[in-house]
Amino acid sequence: MKHLNEYLQGSRIQYDKGILSENHLLENPLDQFEAWMKEAIAAGVSEPNAVDLSTVNDGRPSSRIVLLKGVDKRGFVFYTNYDSRKGKEMAESPFVSLNFFWTLQARQVRIEGRIEKVSPEESDAYFASRPRDSQIGAWASAQSTVIKSREIIESNIAQLEKQYEGKDIPRPAHWGGYIV
Repeated sequence: MKHLNEYLQGSRIQYDKGILSENHLLENPLDQFEAWMKEAIAAGVSEPNAVDLSTVNDGRPSSRIVLLKGVDKRGFVFYTNYDSRKGKEMAESPFVSLNFFWTLQARQVRIEGRIEKVSPEESDAYFASRPRDSQIGAWASAQSTVIKSREIIESNIAQLEKQYEGKDIPRPAHWGGYIV
């Protein structure tokens, strides 16, 4: 393989899969997003709901991927641990950006806005719809913290599986949804 910088400097895809013109856009931006998301799904984009979430802490940007789990007239919804780094950053500075990038369509969508938590009832409903392993994971993992060993998480998982055997798993208070 070439030297990495040579590769990076010479790497370029021609993004010519369509024309972006105001004449071809829907009047409502949320309707346009929905149309483009459906196109990405139909095209077989891997995890088309994966979105880069950018937050700010002390004037320094921070980005990570989250999964969009809803969109409606209120905005864009995702779920996470409130005590994670991103949760703390959003509590301190409630303005974020989202960026979707669908390479198959040569298209990206950027959203900027104010973030707020969805209702506890909405978070409860979504949490109840998640696979059981994901529900236990929300309890077992202290996101954005250093963990001394994998065995600690595995032990937490085993304890939670035993604790909730044959029972519904309640949503942890430190976990829920946000809307941009």
